[in-house]
This record gives sequence, structure tokens and C-alpha cells, in this order.
Amino acid sequence: MEVVASVGGALLSESLKLLIEKLGSHDFLKYFRQAQVVAELNSWASLLKKIYAVLDDAEEKQMTSRLVSIWATELRDLAYDAEDVLDSFATEQLQRKIKAETASASTSKVQKLISTCFSAINPRTLKFNAEMVSKVREITVRLQKISAEKNHLDLKEIVGTRLPTTAERLPTTSLVNESKVYGRDEDWLGILELLRANQTDVDVSVIPIIGMGGLGKTTLAQLVLSRAKSEFDVIAWVSVGEDFDVHRITKTILGSDGSGCNDLNSLQEKLKEKLSGKKFLIVLDDVWNEDYQKWVLCRAPLETGALGSKILVTTRNSSVSSIMGTFPPCLLKELAFNDCLHLFADHALGTTAFTAHSYLEEMAKEIVKRCRGLPLAIKALGGMLRGKQNPKQWEEVLYSKIWDLPETNGILPALRLSYHHLPSNLKRCFGYCAILPKDMEFEEDELVLMWLAEGFLVQRKHSEKSAKNLGHKYFHDLLSRSFFQQASDNPSRFTMHDLMNDLAEYESKGICLRLDDKLEDTASFPTVRYSSFRRHKYDLLQRFGVFAKLKNLRSLSALPFTTYSNDFLSYQVLLELVPKLKYLRVLSLAGYKMEELPDVVFTLKQLRYLNLSGTDIVGLSELVGELFNLQTLRLHGCQNLVKLPRSIGNLINLQWLDNSNTVSLQELPAEVAKLTNLTILPKVLVGKGGNGFRIVDLKNLSQLQGKLHIQGLCSNFMNIQDAEVADLKGKQDLDDLGLEWCTDSQCSHDETVEVKVLNLLRPHWKLKKLSIKFYGGVKFPVWVGDPTFAAMVHLELLNCRKIRSVPLLGQLSLLTTLRLSGMDKVKEIGGEFYGNNICTGSSLPCVFPALETLCIEDMPEWEKWSCPTECFPKLVELTIRNCPKLIGNLPNSLPCLQRLNIRGCQQMADLPETLASLSALSITE
Repeated sequence: MEVVASVGGALLSESLKLLIEKLGSHDFLKYFRQAQVVAELNSWASLLKKIYAVLDDAEEKQMTSRLVSIWATELRDLAYDAEDVLDSFATEQLQRKIKAETASASTSKVQKLISTCFSAINPRTLKFNAEMVSKVREITVRLQKISAEKNHLDLKEIVGTRLPTTAERLPTTSLVNESKVYGRDEDWLGILELLRANQTDVDVSVIPIIGMGGLGKTTLAQLVLSRAKSEFDVIAWVSVGEDFDVHRITKTILGSDGSGCNDLNSLQEKLKEKLSGKKFLIVLDDVWNEDYQKWVLCRAPLETGALGSKILVTTRNSSVSSIMGTFPPCLLKELAFNDCLHLFADHALGTTAFTAHSYLEEMAKEIVKRCRGLPLAIKALGGMLRGKQNPKQWEEVLYSKIWDLPETNGILPALRLSYHHLPSNLKRCFGYCAILPKDMEFEEDELVLMWLAEGFLVQRKHSEKSAKNLGHKYFHDLLSRSFFQQASDNPSRFTMHDLMNDLAEYESKGICLRLDDKLEDTASFPTVRYSSFRRHKYDLLQRFGVFAKLKNLRSLSALPFTTYSNDFLSYQVLLELVPKLKYLRVLSLAGYKMEELPDVVFTLKQLRYLNLSGTDIVGLSELVGELFNLQTLRLHGCQNLVKLPRSIGNLINLQWLDNSNTVSLQELPAEVAKLTNLTILPKVLVGKGGNGFRIVDLKNLSQLQGKLHIQGLCSNFMNIQDAEVADLKGKQDLDDLGLEWCTDSQCSHDETVEVKVLNLLRPHWKLKKLSIKFYGGVKFPVWVGDPTFAAMVHLELLNCRKIRSVPLLGQLSLLTTLRLSGMDKVKEIGGEFYGNNICTGSSLPCVFPALETLCIEDMPEWEKWSCPTECFPKLVELTIRNCPKLIGNLPNSLPCLQRLNIRGCQQMADLPETLASLSALSITE
């Protein structure tokens, strides 16, 4: 039986629905009447509704019918082209509106009347309208042809079978405990024995775990690591993947010890020094390398470890085991049936027993049998059925025709089935992920913002707070169904299993392209809409010749997004390439060492997402204000960025302006206050003398969330009431606030004004992190440390030179990290710091009940530290530095203290004898 990639359900259902909704929009029709194409568009709507009605039938038939598959592909391409036309109209309308509003401020009534009269006969307008009319008619002809072919293919409307949307899934049951591992006890116990065995006849001991993709090799390695890590001095995890990059592997094992060092020789010398005489356990996950010389080079610094050191390798390839292994490989087999059933029930029902769902048990057994003992497939199907307890929904899965299809490109029918049953909105989001290379880690926000730019996040209910929040919901739906998984060594990042990556690539064939060194199927290039490429050390124009053929491209991303190196992109690439890609919505050039963008980039009128993070960009042209559709502008880590253009105020759709870690940025233009849709603005620079952005301008940015660090506060250039008007208290979604005053060298301080200003800058009680720097008042307002800030976990009070006493902080019930520094006037820390140390009606201590890390430093006049008896019950790390006058003892009872660092505290008495839990001690003068 011939198998073809499914197209209809993946993209068409949602794309056509969106087109139909746009065609019914009053705003669209109003503009289109001006373009004299309303009859054509009414025809579009009518034909699309009829086609939409048969999409479910087309989705089933296209898997076995080449003709239906071709029809679906043609419909998909037409849907993209039609959407591009509608977006061109909408962008033109938006551009005219914004330019008219900008001009109206300085234009007389007579001039406005003349401008209105002549706008319709403007040569540019006439040319645009003519081009659009031609395109509309071309699409009408194509649409009529596709509609007629629908009848010849005998496609029919199937009533009542459209799959439920994700909104019907129970949100409280979508969370799965990934730490539950079934049926691997014998495997991990066997590996644990090998870890404890010593090989004296080899330089370094290597234990290979071999098994096909999706069997759970990584999960087994994670389980072994968690059970055995206490027996080793050094632990490291490296996700290797197909590219066995010795430099990257070495640097990953080194961790923070390798920062600032880039050449391989120096890295290996450092690693050799780090591991020398230490007993280590290193996991190399998902290794494909069969080049023995690469392995010899990689293991050289690993040969200096202590006896008992081990390397655990997971791989699909027995040749890898032969090259690297010194122990016999652990051959991972399929899960036993009962273990598979427990795993499936856990993911589908949240329990390992069918006691309350006996009517589903027999179907569950049949589904599990068809998964052939593969945990990844079982989790995917279980996640798909999560919250669905209607037997008919389970029957749809059990009796699907997909089970009868052979494996295609190594993709199991079970995984295709889990994709087939995704709601159409999730299919589009998952299919887009085909641009991500295998083993690449990605962040949730990054992917959601790209989905937003591509138009995948459509709000259809008033209850949906924002499109971006909808994207986060989609992301976690895919995560709960095992299409994504959390990265093993970084909880804020995610990956796709190789088989899921293959699935995304298969289902998105023809519309997604990764620019690798080997390119195939060049005939499909004109249909490609989304593409990515890995940055090279030097990227020249010749490498990107293929993109000249991708004239309908919507997304072009340099990868990886978050890891930057000294890579260079020829200026000529953008000059030559960009004019050919006029439909781009997503452009990421993150990580390239470029100082400026050519003006041609700012002609991309459809652009919604522009990522310049980690570049050497110095500034942006005023032409950036022409990107009226822009929603996301990422400038994170642009160390040389000096200023932003005033025209940024034209970007009324901008939601995400990431200017974090821009150390050279000197000012924020006042026009940022016009960006009322902003949700992310991590760094605000307050202008001086009334120039630039003012603190009062924050009142307009009512939707800010996440992190907000305000720099340049100065009493000389601030109206006290402006702080109240800024309304930080009303910004309930902020969770990380920084308030930084100018230093003494930048401006003078008025103590009275600064106390009043800080008091009025009180944030919402939901705040989790607070940092106050260079504050010039003699005391903190009462809200700093107020117990009503019940969510506060991190607090920093730094370089507040005139403060005479620390605020009451001991009652912050969730505070885990506290840092106090540079309070030159403080002489004593006592009762005012802790508050009441007795909890009425509770036996639990109330003084810093959750604090784990405390750092007090640079307090030249601090002499006395008084502590109540019950204090710091969970303190793990204590640092006291540069407090030369501090006398006396540490707190008597620190039952959990593990790390103690004291430096520059010459007058301190001996340590108490009760620090039994201490594992690291550093005392220096």
C-alpha cells in the first residue's frame, strides 16, 4: 500500500477556518469594496465553506489516495497564497491609517482635505490596487478549479466526527509525573552494579545503553544518574546528538568552569585539571558518532579521573558501542505488556489501574499491543486520550486505518495516529517545529512568539486573555502529550524526541525546510513557507542561493536561538536575499556579529517577529517604524546597542520588546509610551531633564508582565506624584521588579524625595523578586518586607548607602534568597530585621521560615548581629564578606547549613560547634 504524507488535517482545517473568518470581517470588506473586488471575495467565502465541509473525509482518504493527497496539497498552497493577499490588503490599510494619524498632528484642515481627495489617485495606491486585483482574480480561478475537483474525488461531508478542541480537555489531568518509570528495575539495577565495578585495565570505563528510538534510553540514564549521583564527586550530562562536537561536549562537561575559554586545547587542559583524581560520572546521551578518532580526542582529558569513574553512553547504534564501550552493552528491550499497560493508564487516566474505568480496559489492552512495547508511542497515545473517557473516542483510536499503514521513514503508525488525533490548531503548531534540528533545545517563549507571528494563535472566545497566553496553553498541551519533553539539564528549556522530530518533518514535508548541507527534492521549493539554518563561522551569499527560489517564505531563522558564538554573516546576503522574501513574518539573525541592518530589511511589511539578540548592532534605523505589523523585537544581549529610534512609537502592534542585557543602552525614547500593547519591556531607562522616557509614562503600559527593571531614577528630575501615576501596584502580572537610582556621580540625592518616591512605587503583592539599588533615602518604606508580599522569593537591597537600619524582612514566608550589600550606615542587625519570632497557633518558626541563601557584604560599620533562638531553619548557604567591624558569633542554630563563606571579617569570634551539616567552609581575611 502506498503511503503519502497527510496534509489536510495538519494545516488546512485551521487555515481555511481563518480565511473564512477574515472574509466575513466587516473591516476587511470595507476596505475591499474600495478595491472593487467584493464580488470575488464573496465567491471565495462560498467556495471555501463548501471545501471546508469535506476536509475530514479528505484527511482520511489522502493517506491512501495519491489524487486526494495532490488535491490537498494544492488547496494548502492556495490557502497560503490567499492569506498573503488578505494580509497585504490589511497591511496597506494599517500603513495608511498610521501615516494619516502621524501627519494629522501637524497638518491644517485644508491640507487634510486635499490629502484625502488625492489619496485615491496616488500613483502608488493605484499600482497596489491593480496588483491586488490581479492576484485576487488569479486565486479565484484556482479556487474554482479545486472546488470542481472536489466533486470528482467523491469527497463528502462527514457529520459529527470533527475532533474536540483542546478546550474540552481537563486541565487538571493534563499533568503527568515523568519521574514514574515502569518495567526498568532490572535494567537500572544492572547498570548500577556496573557503575560500582572497577576496571583496572582501561583508561576510562564506558557503559553503553543500546536501543531503538523511543525505548526509553534517556529516561533510564536519568534514573540511574539520580540513584547513583551521591557516589560520585563530579556529575555531568551532555546531550550529544548526531553532531559529535568535541569542543561543545568538553565545554558542557566543564560547565561554568569553561566560561571565557574557547579553544579546545585550553578547555581540555581545564577539564583534565577538574577531573584529576576525582571520581566522576558523565552521561553522553544520544550518541551517533562512529569516528574513532573523534572519540579518542574527546576522552583524552577524561582519563585522569579516579578509579571507579564511569561514562554512561546511550545510542541506537551498536557500532557506537563497539567504538566507545569497555563494558558489555546494556541492550534495552521493549517494555513488557503489563508495564506498557500501566504506563498507558498513567498517561491516559492518571492511575495505573482500571478500577474506575473497567469499560475501557479491553480497548486499552488492544491499543497497547499495537504500540509494540515502545514507551514514547504509549505516552503519546495516552496523552492524546487524557481526559477523554467516552468509549467512542477510544474506539476511533483503536479502529483507525492508520494502524494498517506500514512504517514510513521509520515513523511508527502509533505516532502518526497520535498526530492525526491532535486538534487542527495544535497540528499547525507542532508541524512548524519541523524547522528545529534534532537535539536542539528551545525555550517556550521563543516558540510561542513565533507561532504568534505566523498567525497560529487565533482568539475565538472572549474568555481567552491573550493570543500569547493561548500559545502557552497550546505548548503545554503538546508537552503533556509527549510531543515535547523537558531538557534533561535545564528545566526552562525543551526538546523533541528524535522520532517526534521525524514525525514533524514528515507531516510538514513541502512547507518546512531545514537548510542542511544536503538538499533534496528541490522541486518542492516554491511551496516552502518555513525554513531555518544553522549558523556557520562565515556565512557567505553562496550558501543561501536556494532561498532565491523560496519566494513565498514566511519564516527564516538562524539557529540556535540562545547560544551565540563569533559567527559572521555577509552584508551582501541580506541585500540580495531580503527583496525576494517579501512575505517574511519571522526573521531571526540572532548570534551574528553584525553592527547594522541594511535598510532593505525594513521593507518587509509583513514582518511580525525580528530577533537580533546577541548581535553587535549599535542602533536601528528610523525606518524600523515602517514595520507596522511587528509584534516581537528581540534585542537581548546586544551589548553595543546605544539607542532605539523614535519611530518605534509607530509599532502599535508591538507586544514584546526584549532589551535585557543591553549594557550600552543609554536612553529609551519617549515614544515607547505609545506602545500600549507591550507586555514585555524588561529594561526602562528614565530620561533626565524631561528628555526621553519618564517614569509617569509607565501608566500607559498597563499590560506589562514578567520582569521590569527601572534604571536612572533621580530625585532631581522627577515629580513625586509621577511615581504614583506610574501605577506599579496596578500591574498585577509583574513578578520581577528592579528599582535602580542614579549613583552619586550621576546626580545628587534628595533623601526626603526619594523616600516618598519609593513609597509610591509600591508594586502589586504578587511580586516574586525585588531589587533596590543606590536608593538614597535613610529608611525604607514599610511596604519593603511587608508580609502581605506572600509570593516574594528573592530580595536584594544593594548600595543603599544612607540606610541606618535594615527593614523588617523576617516575616516574608516564601523568601528563599536574600542579599544585603553596601549599607554604610548600618551598625546593628537585630529585632527590627526579624519581627515576631513566635507564630500564634503554630509550632513552626516564623522568622525567615523558607530562607535558603543569605549574603551580607560590604557593611563597613556593622558591629552587632542579634538573632532570635528560632531563626533560619532552612538556611543552606551563608556568605558574610567585607564586614570588618562585625564581632560576636554566628546564629547558634543553623541545622541545614551546608556552605559557609566568610571573608574580610577579622573581628568575628569562633564558629559554633553545632554546624554538623556543613559540607563546604571558606574563611579568609
